[in-house]
Amino acid sequence: MAKMWAGRTAGQTEKLADDFNSSLRFDCKMYKQDITGSMAHAAMLARQGIITSDEAQTLIKGLSGILADIDSGALEFDPSCEDIHMFVEEVLTKRLGAVGKKLHTARSRNDQVALDLRLYLRDEIGAITEKIVALTEVLASKAAQYDNCILPGYTHLQRAQPIVFSHHLLAYAMMLLRDKSRFEDAAARMNVCPIGSCALAGTTYDTDRWFEARELGFADVARNSIDGVSDRDFCLDFMSACAVLMMHLSRFSEELILWSSWEFRFVELSDAYTTGSSIMPQKKNPDMAELIRGKTGRVYGDLMALLTTMKGLPLAYNKDMQEDKESVFDAAETVQMCLDVMTPMIDTMTVRADRMRKAAEEGFINATDLADYLVKKGMPFRDAYRISGAIVAECIKTGAVLETLPLEVYRGYSDLFEGDLYDAIDLSACVAKRTSLGGPSVKSVKEQIAYVREQLKK
Repeated sequence: MAKMWAGRTAGQTEKLADDFNSSLRFDCKMYKQDITGSMAHAAMLARQGIITSDEAQTLIKGLSGILADIDSGALEFDPSCEDIHMFVEEVLTKRLGAVGKKLHTARSRNDQVALDLRLYLRDEIGAITEKIVALTEVLASKAAQYDNCILPGYTHLQRAQPIVFSHHLLAYAMMLLRDKSRFEDAAARMNVCPIGSCALAGTTYDTDRWFEARELGFADVARNSIDGVSDRDFCLDFMSACAVLMMHLSRFSEELILWSSWEFRFVELSDAYTTGSSIMPQKKNPDMAELIRGKTGRVYGDLMALLTTMKGLPLAYNKDMQEDKESVFDAAETVQMCLDVMTPMIDTMTVRADRMRKAAEEGFINATDLADYLVKKGMPFRDAYRISGAIVAECIKTGAVLETLPLEVYRGYSDLFEGDLYDAIDLSACVAKRTSLGGPSVKSVKEQIAYVREQLKK
């Protein structure tokens, strides 16, 4: 079958070349956006007198019928068509005759695909943002439940200082708020309409690009027609936001994997989000968390693939840019799938406050508070630090803990130690005293939860 672009050539290509060249198998995802854009284009052509109002109404009605038929399954994609644009135009022309051929006046597939992709990603960003909000709300709710649940805070994966579980969860909530902001920023930069740039040099027709942009909900138009068709920065912005979000989900997944291990047992994941072993009956594997961690590399790969594709392309459009869509679609779908799994997995997990508390009692995580006690008595911090470290070393040798070490042993290191020492190094007191902004005290955690919820309302 001859191609719609036949003319300069016979429009006949080998089937192998057709298959290699075709993008319909993946860009068919954008059929709604392609048809929506075409409706706005038809309206603009009529408004400018390039086609008649009756022709525009016929085109819009025909496009509406194609959209309805694809949605219902009555119309299937024709694999012989090169891309979604040609599929829609070919069906429209078969149904309407010569008037269908007028739709492509004053545009190119170059600006058409740039438009479709922006519309598609705008929708995807809306969906992803909603899912980020849902996960963040779950974290805020969990944090409100466990603002008195003491566990060790870690650095270098070593027990460091006492915190509360809600404080740890809220760290991820803050990351997700930034992720939400990144997608919103990407959407704002993406909100520029390229249609009317045509192949690269605009058109001789008296078009109204602003009208078409407004009809499609864009805030601006591409101010340079070459940039309008050759820009894929908006895709990179989107995938960069996806990659950072996946990094955050992966870090959280890593902790869930550690926490649910027998060595930690800080949490237990619901049976609905774990699997078993085919040979070891005692196993409960955190496969969903592991898959989220693994799929992070996949999304990173999507971003790197497009960066690599774009890095050496001359202006304007090049066929290489067809490679943008599979990476973009995969990143969007993978991110949403991971958010869909992560949210209920966190919501249904069981928190083992007893195990967290026991771990907090065994790691000398109140040693900083011991040093601070001496500082408040007038000792320079570095001297207090050295003495506290020596006391910890003695405890390790004798099997003691700071809370039960006799006062006379303490006084052997400094006369500044008095009976009020034990209140100062009590784990609950250690947490309660950390009242600095952003810290783990109950008051601070409540303020953080309120902040998160306030940001989500925006």
